Amino acid sequence: MYDPLVNSHPDNQPFAPSYWATTQVLGEPATALSGRQQTDVAIIGGGYTGLLTAYYLASEFNIDCHVLEANQVGFGASARNAGFVLKGSGRLGYAAMTQRWDLATTKGIYDEFTQAVARVDGLIKQHNIACEPQETGYLKVAHNPKALITLQNAAHYIQQYLADSQDSGAEFITSHDFRAQYLDHHQAYGALRLKDGFGLNPLKLLLGYKDIVQAQGVTISEQSCVVKWIEEGGKHRLITTNGELVANKVIMAGNAYTPKRFSNRVDDKFLPILSNVIVTEPLTAQELAEAGLHTHQVTMDTRILKYYYRLLPDNRLLFGGRGAVWGKDAANPVYGERLKIALNKCFPSLTNKAIAYNWTGWIAAAMDDMPHVYSKGGVGYSLGYCGAGVSFSSQAAYRLAQSIAGETLPNLPLYRQPLPKFPFTQARRLGQWGYYHYGWLKDRFG
Repeated sequence: MYDPLVNSHPDNQPFAPSYWATTQVLGEPATALSGRQQTDVAIIGGGYTGLLTAYYLASEFNIDCHVLEANQVGFGASARNAGFVLKGSGRLGYAAMTQRWDLATTKGIYDEFTQAVARVDGLIKQHNIACEPQETGYLKVAHNPKALITLQNAAHYIQQYLADSQDSGAEFITSHDFRAQYLDHHQAYGALRLKDGFGLNPLKLLLGYKDIVQAQGVTISEQSCVVKWIEEGGKHRLITTNGELVANKVIMAGNAYTPKRFSNRVDDKFLPILSNVIVTEPLTAQELAEAGLHTHQVTMDTRILKYYYRLLPDNRLLFGGRGAVWGKDAANPVYGERLKIALNKCFPSLTNKAIAYNWTGWIAAAMDDMPHVYSKGGVGYSLGYCGAGVSFSSQAAYRLAQSIAGETLPNLPLYRQPLPKFPFTQARRLGQWGYYHYGWLKDRFG
């Protein structure tokens, strides 16, 4: 499997054997870049961020742009994720944001995250994207009594300081009510519910984005991996296997699939992390009743090494969590087996239910636990979604397009600060390995 910290380029890679890939035919790829072409803005990466940045540049600012995708749209994280449209990104809680900055900044970030969810919903409805959106609601489950107190405090903080008259904020749910009305989760001590989150088919959403970008007349060159980037004379020469794209400006939208040596603007400034997802065979009505699965709302727990899950439209249960540390170990079945053990502990009646799909994909974390959407000198990027990119990529793309068009962005750390560099970059994976062991102990005993 492609490993961003090992392989020099992400081209010629197989597609993930995901559940989503069985629901949607990708079709033939768009023509690869050939010869020498020119554009105003080159966009590297044909996932959510790259496609939507192109869409907004073309539709709102009438700026010529060209998308380069290393493989085929549907290869990377945008087609491998769990399909969770969530309010949030990164690992910082809102109270922690206020401690780091101030309440006004926290409110601004909260509003950006809120707009992100609404933006995805709006794009789906405006363009009739058939991506199977499910009932709204994001459930965050306390996995122990200490986490329960943290969730209660979080719900109070959102209601008191962040929610407004248009936003019902956060609702706290007791363990009894959660198990009776939502999920009969055997490790749930209570839950926090945000009203604006939902699940969808991420591959169908991605291909819907591709359609609306092409409808704007934007060129998407697939199987066009950038193998060399030359900056000279105020221009950017992006060299692919069969062609060259000359651009005035460049957007890097590869997120975790960006190679470790690509541009000094992002090199050594993110940590690619493997996420692993399993999906069961469809559950019968009796199995749904025995497991107490009463909702299709997206759900995540409060562990350091989080588990996330949701009931799919065909009543399969999706369950995800961390995968291997190194890409060479990604296909080791032990990681899927560990997820099944965790699923069994949450829903014991499903212990004998077979797993139909098991796949992995990379997410990206920043050193300061928050995404960075940054542009300077005609080069921009969005990186560090930390697994919450289905929603925030839409807002990031809009802000990137605004920035490239010369508009002023909100004065928030999300948009004003470049990615910080990881210390001891050669030891990132060892640090991750140690953190996983710490997280396992903390989740079990802390």
